Amino acid sequence: MDSPDFTEREQQLAAVYDKMHAARETATIVSDLYAQAMGDVYPHEINAAGAVDWPLIATIVGALRLEPGHQLVDLGCGTGGIGLWLARALATHVTGVDISATAVRIATGRAREFVPAERARFTVGSLRATGLPDRHANGLVCVDALGCELDRAAALREIYRILRPGARAVVTSGRRRTNPVLPPWPEQAAYAGLICEAEEERPHEPLLWQRLYWLWIEHETDLRKQLGDEPTDSMLIEARTRGATLDDRCSLAVTLRRPEE
Repeated sequence: MDSPDFTEREQQLAAVYDKMHAARETATIVSDLYAQAMGDVYPHEINAAGAVDWPLIATIVGALRLEPGHQLVDLGCGTGGIGLWLARALATHVTGVDISATAVRIATGRAREFVPAERARFTVGSLRATGLPDRHANGLVCVDALGCELDRAAALREIYRILRPGARAVVTSGRRRTNPVLPPWPEQAAYAGLICEAEEERPHEPLLWQRLYWLWIEHETDLRKQLGDEPTDSMLIEARTRGATLDDRCSLAVTLRRPEE
């Protein structure tokens, strides 16, 4: 994706995710392996490429406190599953933003399965520059995307900008238990003008990823047949490098709020 609003690294990242989403669009193996790894907490209809499970959805619904007609933003939306599911369940509008034009195309095509056309919109943008108006959102979700943004502070400032005063965001985040690189969440939030209302640890999530990574490695041949070599190589590199760090990982669902004025 060649965009004047994207840095060189963002353009490279967009190209990687374009290839990944294109490969997974017609394949079933990835969702099958996620379902196998998650068991009965896997929300099949959402079909997310991340650690989206029923406990996380419950946390999001309870934290955002959205009302019918409100505006939800799904930041780093991928193919749109969680934002569309929430929009239908809570009778809201949803705007999804993702760095991958391919993901945005797929999400747009899925929207009619969940909500009327006028209640869903998907657009290409980055976490630090969504292109959305100021004070656009009554609530925001950002699931398994924040770790891809090198400038965490810029992404949090963008979340502050697009939230309405008093509105909340739920972001998922991982950190090391020993020698964490980033400051504590209350400090990160305050730097962006936000309030950290809650940090909910998800102790089962590292085990979920471990099971998934084992399945990716075990099913390498099938992955190559359905996805091709390049996406499979990327998945196996992730499984072998990130998998080795999971024992030290603390997975969180963090609730942030823009203060009232």
